[in-house]
Amino acid sequence: MLVKTYAAAVQGISATIITIEVNTSKGIQFFLVGLPDVAVRESHERIVSALQENGYKFPRSRIVINMAPADIRKEGSSYDLPLAIGILAGAEMISSEKLSQYLLMGELSLDGTLKPIKGVLPIAIKAREAGFKGFILPQQNAREAAVVNQLDVYGVTNIREVIGFMDGKEELEPTRVDTRKEFYARQLQFDDDFSEVRGQENVKRALEVAAAGGHNLLMIGPPGSGKSMMAKRLPSILPPFTLHESLETTKIHSVAGKIGNETSLMTQRPFRSPHHTISDVAMVGGGSYPQPGEISLAHNGILFLDELPEFSRSVLEVMRQPLEDRMISISRARFTVEYPAGFMLVASMNPCPCGYYNHPTRACVCSPGAVQKYMNRISGPLLDRIDIQIEIVPVPFEKISEQRPAEPSAAIRERVMAARRVQEKRFQDYPGVYCNAQMNSRLLHTYAVPDAEGLKLLRHAMTKLNLSARAYDRILKVSRTIADLEGEEAVRPHHLAEAIHYRNLDREGWGG
Repeated sequence: MLVKTYAAAVQGISATIITIEVNTSKGIQFFLVGLPDVAVRESHERIVSALQENGYKFPRSRIVINMAPADIRKEGSSYDLPLAIGILAGAEMISSEKLSQYLLMGELSLDGTLKPIKGVLPIAIKAREAGFKGFILPQQNAREAAVVNQLDVYGVTNIREVIGFMDGKEELEPTRVDTRKEFYARQLQFDDDFSEVRGQENVKRALEVAAAGGHNLLMIGPPGSGKSMMAKRLPSILPPFTLHESLETTKIHSVAGKIGNETSLMTQRPFRSPHHTISDVAMVGGGSYPQPGEISLAHNGILFLDELPEFSRSVLEVMRQPLEDRMISISRARFTVEYPAGFMLVASMNPCPCGYYNHPTRACVCSPGAVQKYMNRISGPLLDRIDIQIEIVPVPFEKISEQRPAEPSAAIRERVMAARRVQEKRFQDYPGVYCNAQMNSRLLHTYAVPDAEGLKLLRHAMTKLNLSARAYDRILKVSRTIADLEGEEAVRPHHLAEAIHYRNLDREGWGG
């Protein structure tokens, strides 16, 4: 007897429907074809044990299983459930009437219980697009899949429940999630707040400008000046997720297996802080079976690189293209996958190996040329892609000991959101552009044109600091954001002056 069950394979952050065709006939052989990997082929032993533990014998027949389309590699153990149900239906041990209406996914334990799987959200979206009535999967993944409306999602704990449901002997209760209610209820819950930060008003201003325009930021300062502390508070002043952004980010984390059990949608922007020993592949994504890297896991959020010069040169250089294109393409011999990488790069570093170059009270003990050598670990092209470079100095005792709380994150966030609303309106006719940091040269010449006095100031800065054409564009983008924060229609000279001030590493005196 020939029957079909349905599953899905995840490629990139989208899914493809896999049709599992099971044909049973006389004999005692077992064949599994359709480009399965080792984990899929090993499902035979898990299925045999799971069926025996739940009162079913593995059919003594000639079983041929084809996983179509046959040119897509099937990876992982999440095909156990559809394979097991297909085998039982092919042997006429359970009813095959409902098989065409449901997509099945799940890894089987030897006792028949189901274990959680990766990539549930893109699979659920594909199941709805393909017109399936429902999606049956492990209970731990049910809330994540239930985000998708117009699809019945059934979370099950044991294969016995699925068999009973297919035979009409057991009813499954669909999982319901009020997506919008949960999404908006948890959006603004942060552990860290800028009200706890004493002093550093100029750095807070730079962070506000970066958040308002989506600009990349580099903080340079001695140990203990508060670089990491303020970076961790940056998500608290970013605009909240839109539902679309949340769905897109959740898909990436779902594919990478980073979504916690009993979680539906991500409600806060990601903050990724990889260690400086990270490899190229872990940063940008890839591997034998490509997975999203840190730059994709930080999509719609922040990638924080602490101690930037300590990262390997190759790791930093591979980020140059994603910083511009906001997308990473990973090519293999048989296929190419693309992952979104629209992140804000926030980095911190010491000014020299000892950490005290340009310190107001402590002397630098580095040898001549050591500062320049330390700075040269970061290439000029990468520095050019960082819009804001701000120097941090230690907070004096008078500021640290102040009892009066500083401005809270909520107040800063309101100004940031107001500036973002201006940008959304400005770029509504330009698909793919949502903030000033994403402007191309044509948009810059339309919306960030300085007046005669501003051009004179900019010309002087370009000549004195020997800035590149890319740095020129960055200054215009940042000045446009500063103008938006002040509610100004045009870019004024004082906006340009502040933006030029944020090019600290281009000044004389850095690195000798």
